[in-house]
Amino acid sequence: MSRYSDAFESQTGQSAPEKAAQLDQLFDQIARGKALPPRGQQAVALGLTAHTLNDPREDPPLFAYYRWVMTHCFQSGQVNELTARLIGMAFTSANVFATDLPQPLTLNPWQLKAMLDFPLKHKQAVVIENNGVFALLHQEHPDWPLILQSGNDFNDVYVQLIQHLENRGMRYVYLGDLDSKGIQMADQFARLLKRTTPEEVAALQTPKDVRIWLADMGKRDARRTKQLNVVTSVYQAEMTTIVLFGKFIEQEQLIGIYEERIAAWLEAGR
Repeated sequence: MSRYSDAFESQTGQSAPEKAAQLDQLFDQIARGKALPPRGQQAVALGLTAHTLNDPREDPPLFAYYRWVMTHCFQSGQVNELTARLIGMAFTSANVFATDLPQPLTLNPWQLKAMLDFPLKHKQAVVIENNGVFALLHQEHPDWPLILQSGNDFNDVYVQLIQHLENRGMRYVYLGDLDSKGIQMADQFARLLKRTTPEEVAALQTPKDVRIWLADMGKRDARRTKQLNVVTSVYQAEMTTIVLFGKFIEQEQLIGIYEERIAAWLEAGR
């Protein structure tokens, strides 16, 4: 037995899986702060198949044990491993960083550290939930500072850059679908921030706007207007309106309004 399997068994009441001891070497390396290769290589070095630490279907009991130890025995950010994951681990923006590279610019995890303190072109940015709306706004207004939120993809690279840029003085507003899931995503984004109030995040889509737009343009759909949990008061108000109306609005319906409001917001911030 090891301290990891002892902790697992004492706290869960379950027996450690048969191959648990094979992970002790890896856990000890993590505890020492050793730089590790990508996860597939870690597994092979331990005599396991490459997908064991990434795919819960490969060895379900061992994967569950591995995830438990990683969650309960180590602090967030303690693991120093080279990531092989690129899909779903990107940050896409236009005109945020002061670079002559073609825009939009998509950053992957390997670029994160170098970009945290890279010179900025603007100190305000509009965060767009929808890929197509982001692309269209960039095409029509190629100088606007935009950030793609990309459908609730709050990955580590995205979160770290959003929070670090805010610490450097970046101001954000958020635009997303006015349905239950869209409001929940906006609320989640607002809660990432430490220096920006939810009311500032919602400045271009206020609760009053939501009531008016839903009345004028809303479409009925019980599936997209069911009650979902949100935390901030501004998005609680918007969620309540969507549930009561039983209507939703997609971002594509608001392009004309967006263009006017974004232009005014950017101009006021200069």
